[in-house]
Amino acid sequence: MTDIQAAASTSHFIEANGVRLHYLNYGKAGQRPMLCVHGGAAHAHWFDFVAPGLTPNHQVYSMDLRGHGDSARAAPQTYAWKTFSDDVNALVEKLDLRDYVLVGHSMGGMVSLVHAAAYPGRIGALVVIDSVMLMPMERVTRMRAFGERPSKGYATQEELVARYRLEGGGEHMAAPEVLRRMALYSSRQNGDGLWEHKADRGVYANFKQIAGVPLWEKVKVPTLVIRGGEHSPRFTPEVMSEIRARAPQVQMAEVPASDHHITLDNPQGFVDVVQKFLRG
Repeated sequence: MTDIQAAASTSHFIEANGVRLHYLNYGKAGQRPMLCVHGGAAHAHWFDFVAPGLTPNHQVYSMDLRGHGDSARAAPQTYAWKTFSDDVNALVEKLDLRDYVLVGHSMGGMVSLVHAAAYPGRIGALVVIDSVMLMPMERVTRMRAFGERPSKGYATQEELVARYRLEGGGEHMAAPEVLRRMALYSSRQNGDGLWEHKADRGVYANFKQIAGVPLWEKVKVPTLVIRGGEHSPRFTPEVMSEIRARAPQVQMAEVPASDHHITLDNPQGFVDVVQKFLRG
């Protein structure tokens, strides 16, 4: 972890695709746009620590998917891959983004892949960060069971922060102050005065398996997939071979000193591989 600081941002809301969506704007108007999409149970601030290294030559936005962060919760059946992808498209159209770089982490990487396959017209480049190309049904079943259980309330925000844990498995290498920031932005006080996680468990209760590899046949733009350290199981040589058979332009990079949550574990390492890819 470097001593990189969180970027300042402005907070915005729009009505798009039938739901109120929240996004952050890290500034630098007039530069090539970049839209970042977080993973499951996360939020737009997942990119706070990489934005400083990306804003010198990009106008960076980061969105909260429906049911996450400060975006509205929605009807459970609308937590679907296509709907998330359509939300991205609605935001892109509202902001009039063109030739933009779409960056997605984990579940957000799959949303970005679905979007790139369905809406090829405006996207200029794609970055997919440590995403599972086919979630095992055993894990899907566990996620649905988790989603059916009621969320826990905490008497104080500090109690929630103290118990906060990242999802996705693997080692958690992020600095304590980074994790604390993610926890604070993950929490809100409900009508009963208790503190709870912002992410809607309905996202998990309605989670459906999707096969990512076939979607790559429709991806024609320059693309980088990023693997979290040498121990990440997500982009194995076998998976990369299947992807490149469908999209030969896809490059891969590995960020050292990181695991699944790369933008939190090693922000500068992430910035370095993304900037190298975009310069190329």
